Amino acid sequence: MLAAIVRFAVQNRGIVIALALLLMAFGTYQLNRASLDIFPEFAGKRVVIQTEAPGLSTELVENTVTLPIERALAGLIGVKRLRSESIQGLSVITVVFDDDTDLYRDRQLVSERLATVGGQLPLAIGPPILVPLSSSSATILTLGLSSPTRSPLELRDLVDWTIAPRLLAVPGVADVNVFGGERKQLQIQVDRDKLWRYGLDLAE
Repeated sequence: MLAAIVRFAVQNRGIVIALALLLMAFGTYQLNRASLDIFPEFAGKRVVIQTEAPGLSTELVENTVTLPIERALAGLIGVKRLRSESIQGLSVITVVFDDDTDLYRDRQLVSERLATVGGQLPLAIGPPILVPLSSSSATILTLGLSSPTRSPLELRDLVDWTIAPRLLAVPGVADVNVFGGERKQLQIQVDRDKLWRYGLDLAE
């Protein structure tokens, strides 16, 4: 059998070369159209939404943050699956779309729906944020900080100004998501008795 194949290839060199060139051209064409990377994307096209809810328990996050956002996203075109995770102080919703949809259009549709949810969330809740595009295997490390001597405010400052910038400086790190702790605020505490004493109202 092998001898017959070799004999045919030698006797019909032109046909064999033409078929090889045709196969090479077809392979190059398919390679340029292939949607695979060095690490193939095994998960479907997805959009991840994170919403910070400082001070809320897991149950409150579920009822006051996650559920309203899920209701707003229900019925989107091309949605295959909707997953959510509510933990203390954070809501994470993952919307998985069909493989034949355009991911950038999917993100646009989700953004439009999220714009209508703002009024339904509690006042202290941060705005729902779309997580930057990344691979399904891109979450390399999740860590939490605690300290017997530092307050949640000091820990948040340490993460925002020291740890996160150093992690972002590492080659290959695309994003660092920070949640929890307390953020510094500039607050003006009004003494109404003193205002009344000087004949001033709050607007003045």
